[in-house]
Amino acid sequence: MDEARSRRLAEVARIAVRLEAETGVPARMLIAQWAIESRWGAKPAGNANYFGIKRAERHQKCCTVTTHEVVEGKNVVRALEFADYDSLEDSCRDYAWLITNGAPYRDAWRRYRETGDLPGLIESIARLYATDPNYARIAMQIAQQAEVAAAIEAAKEVHV
Repeated sequence: MDEARSRRLAEVARIAVRLEAETGVPARMLIAQWAIESRWGAKPAGNANYFGIKRAERHQKCCTVTTHEVVEGKNVVRALEFADYDSLEDSCRDYAWLITNGAPYRDAWRRYRETGDLPGLIESIARLYATDPNYARIAMQIAQQAEVAAAIEAAKEVHV
């Protein structure tokens, strides 16, 4: 992993550990979706949308982004409105809010709170979050990476 990517991972891990303590959203899942949606923090949508969160009424800022979606098994390019944020932290906080409060994820979040089944949560969220049929598999692979675990452990040491 190159030095710039390592720095970005360390930064998001510090935020993810704080948010896990505050909201219960697993740091591994937050980091996995951050990695997929922003190419490990290198390519956010707009100024600072690191999770590909589409615009909703709660968002004060937005941007139009050309995105690739899978529709009926075919890759489609679309210009869609996405939320935008002032910082990585704001983007992460909205992601945590979406997972814990967003209507599409309510059942998956409830099941996770009851069972603690992270793979089940990632699978359930991915099915609704993204159109890529491989999204859940990719998210789980990233969540299980040694460098993700190491970044989380290092962030926990700083957080304490």
